[in-house]
Amino acid sequence: MKSTIRRGIMRVVLDALFVGAMAGAWAFEPPRTPAGKRAVEYFAAFNGGEDSMRAYFLSNAAEQALKDRPVEDRLSRYRGMRSELGKLRPDRVVKSDSAAVTVMAKSDSGGWLRFAFQFEPVSPWKLVSSSIEQTDSDDSESSMSPVTEKQFLDSLGSRLDKMAKADEFSGVVLVARNWAPVFQKAYGLASKEFNVPNRLDTKFNLGSMNKYFTRLAIWQLIEKGKLRLEDTLGRFLPDYPNADARRKVTIENLVEMMGGIGDFFGDRFDASPKDRFRSNRDFLPLFDSLPLEFEPGRQRQYSNGGYIVLGVVIEAVSGNSYYNYVRDHIFVPAGMTATDSYEADDPVDNLSEGYTREPAKNPGPWKKNIYSRPAKGSAAGGGYSTVGDLLKFTIALQENRLLTPASTEWFLTGVRPGDSDANASNKASAGRPRRIGIAGGAPGINASMEADFNRGSVVIVLGNYDPPNTERVARLVRHWLEVATD
Repeated sequence: MKSTIRRGIMRVVLDALFVGAMAGAWAFEPPRTPAGKRAVEYFAAFNGGEDSMRAYFLSNAAEQALKDRPVEDRLSRYRGMRSELGKLRPDRVVKSDSAAVTVMAKSDSGGWLRFAFQFEPVSPWKLVSSSIEQTDSDDSESSMSPVTEKQFLDSLGSRLDKMAKADEFSGVVLVARNWAPVFQKAYGLASKEFNVPNRLDTKFNLGSMNKYFTRLAIWQLIEKGKLRLEDTLGRFLPDYPNADARRKVTIENLVEMMGGIGDFFGDRFDASPKDRFRSNRDFLPLFDSLPLEFEPGRQRQYSNGGYIVLGVVIEAVSGNSYYNYVRDHIFVPAGMTATDSYEADDPVDNLSEGYTREPAKNPGPWKKNIYSRPAKGSAAGGGYSTVGDLLKFTIALQENRLLTPASTEWFLTGVRPGDSDANASNKASAGRPRRIGIAGGAPGINASMEADFNRGSVVIVLGNYDPPNTERVARLVRHWLEVATD
């Protein structure tokens, strides 16, 4: 017994020495918690190389997290990050509690990154999820000290006024706490040609944010028993030109962007008249005959093409057009009366024009983005909405009006009902953040929406300038929400 106690004491001492040594190497003070230790070990592993990262994930990631994203998929992402960033130097802790740690770090390439780690809420406090975003050091520094709601919103309003005056932001910002707006204001022009200002109810192009509606539609069809994640593409699209895709690619592969189906953007799209693209099937010839880019399920790669295919699957399963399906089963039940996919040559009331300055490093005058976007949005993106409608969407999810409670939990946390016994499933779900964070961007298009379903906080920023026009504003608000006082 004494030797066991002695070994336990020695392990605590060694853990403390390890964390202290790493902190000394980086000159920052890590949290003295199990979660803090795992966060510190992440940076040590990142800098140590691929073998170190593999060992880290195998030892520190929760079982369900590894099911959702296998080690090899994580290492593929790591290789890209390490090649681009070099080594990382943690600088300061932004947030820390027993189950979450957020750290600002600087890379060898000179950029700042914000690492948010979420751990299990109970022992052994394994890693459940992590998010990484590029940021500006001053953004975090300016918003990290706790302030009252009024102080922050006054500061936010002043900052946005300056950005709009300098023509650095055009759009609408909505901030909600406890599902009710505490800040909403419009900036800039919806039409520079006719000097029409943006309004709170102006409709903005969402870009890739539409993928979230597509994903939700798939969940609804699963709930109705009309398809399964394990189903192959060929079950629903037997005439799909790529035979490998028909046989090997599953619905889950497409949803998780692990199907190997490429993008429709590229030389063929650029050379095509944009007025030809008015349905999901119009995009298929751009990629449906091309070989798979990798074996399905082996890695993750962003795929607009995969979500176009999901849109066609939704049409085949539901017997309705994609646009009618999402309108009838998502927008209408949520009360989203100003959300839809509009054709570019149809007159639509209160619709913002998109404006782009390219190349970004040497911006010239603003130009309309009419030659770079399809005539109509798709299951991969390009629909329109307002900040008010998107807030209604988050509330509808919260109130289980779009899915059953069990499916909503699965949709938000990734913990699938029946994956394990009830206690283990509840534990896995409890350790995961119930939130969404989605964005869309293209020339003259930028949209961001984040919602924390445990706290009822929502940040929606819609804009009609180039990325990262809205993301920077959303990041400022999110950082404040993490430290806000009443």
